[in-house]
Amino acid sequence: MRLLKTDISTKGKLEFEDFSGPETPQYAVLSHRWGRQEVALQDTNSFGIEMKDGYSKIESFCKVAKETGYKYSWIDTCCIDKTSSAELSEAINSMYEWYRVAGICYTYLEDVPSKEERDESGLSFEDCISNSEWFERGWTLQELIAPPNNKFFDREWEYLGDKIELEDILSSRTGIPGTILSGTESLQTISVARRMSWAAKRKTTRVEDEAYCLMGIFDINMPLLYGEGKKAFLRLQEEILRVSDDVSLFAWKSVHGNGLLAPSPAAFLNSGNIVRCARLNIANTPPTVSSRGIYLEVHFVGVGHGIGLAVLDCQERIKDDKSIALYMQDTFLTRDSSLTMQHFKRVFTEDLAEVDLKTVQTENPVRRICVQSGRSSHLPIHIQKDSTQQINSFDTLIFCLTLS
Repeated sequence: MRLLKTDISTKGKLEFEDFSGPETPQYAVLSHRWGRQEVALQDTNSFGIEMKDGYSKIESFCKVAKETGYKYSWIDTCCIDKTSSAELSEAINSMYEWYRVAGICYTYLEDVPSKEERDESGLSFEDCISNSEWFERGWTLQELIAPPNNKFFDREWEYLGDKIELEDILSSRTGIPGTILSGTESLQTISVARRMSWAAKRKTTRVEDEAYCLMGIFDINMPLLYGEGKKAFLRLQEEILRVSDDVSLFAWKSVHGNGLLAPSPAAFLNSGNIVRCARLNIANTPPTVSSRGIYLEVHFVGVGHGIGLAVLDCQERIKDDKSIALYMQDTFLTRDSSLTMQHFKRVFTEDLAEVDLKTVQTENPVRRICVQSGRSSHLPIHIQKDSTQQINSFDTLIFCLTLS
């Protein structure tokens, strides 16, 4: 881990030291929104780096950290050699932990005006903080959650408050419970769907970073493959399935979905109230990822025409008697009955269904089914294309459900 000394010389020279393991000293870490002309590691030995916009941010951060007693600091702009793919991969896979174990995190909200400007504008203190673009970036989610000690500053480096003092504002703006922000509740107690919802409106410069910035939130490590595009988020979800049996991962809605896995974090926009329920008495067999798709055990409610509902072991918090279900279509719609009930694809992905828990448990069997994940390689080769045997209208499906 490369740390920056907070004692910046009068000549503007930035000095670094490398540490590993228990030898790593206490350090301060910076959370911020990247701007133009940030100082990269390769710039630190260049003449005139003080002229870069990002230099003054580094200087102010180090000054605050030094005044607090920290000799070392870490900043994502200049403490990582981004020309080294190996170092970049190690840093991104370690970043959540680096923020978690930091002695203190200083969050710099560059677009929050000073107190004098706030007073003149007439905007409330809460609005000035909530309007910051810092809340819209993907990487800052883990930077908010991971550090136990997080202090916020405005554009003039005037203190705004710490994570506890600003808890109500931060929770209201992000949807993250105060118990998570304060550290009194473990992140692992929150459903996968709800954690995903915190990232639903956040943006990243690279599409792959939609997934990479969430690895720490789900305690996942995986190699970085810039250039894989949207596949990165599919890969993240597959890795989550390898370590978790939380099927709320499938409780998303999107018109762009074409499998059991969500196309992006945006699909979880309305999943902030979804919790695990663990009341369906399903055999303790977690979902598994295979070359054909994803195998899972669910109560299956058939409604005819190859359509059914796969009932998930999760629900909305305020609906204790209901369970969330997904619309499924049997992809082997042939006359050979031996091929049916083997392979499914999720349909009507823009909607989630709800079913009565008691009815499901007493009237519908548990089945082990395989569902297309969303990767093109998982498409079965024996799909029946006769449109007369498929339901392509949501209204028609509702009609079938009503009759059943």
